Amino acid sequence: MLAVAARYLGVPYRYGGTTPMAWDCSGATGYIFSQVGIDLPRTANQQMLGSTRISRSQAVPGDLVFFTSGGSAYHVGIYAGGNMMYDAGRTGTSFSKRAIWTSAVSFGRVA
Repeated sequence: MLAVAARYLGVPYRYGGTTPMAWDCSGATGYIFSQVGIDLPRTANQQMLGSTRISRSQAVPGDLVFFTSGGSAYHVGIYAGGNMMYDAGRTGTSFSKRAIWTSAVSFGRVA
């Protein structure tokens, strides 16, 4: 999963985007997971609801990392291990590998 994610470093962010032309956070995770035969729902919150919640200590590279507020996920990335993730951040940024900036995250695993 991480090798696939690394191929897309630099893809520009675009809200609602779902392809390597430009994508948002859940568009990126959905596209990258589809490259290994796993279909994910469209939004970060739907991806969280469709995954099996695991603890941070159980998380392995390739799991999903969710940023939540009020019980709903507003952002998602692919856990890279060592407190790092791949994600599409926001307008003006590109798909990158960066540190998870808060401890207020949850992790999910998909089959």
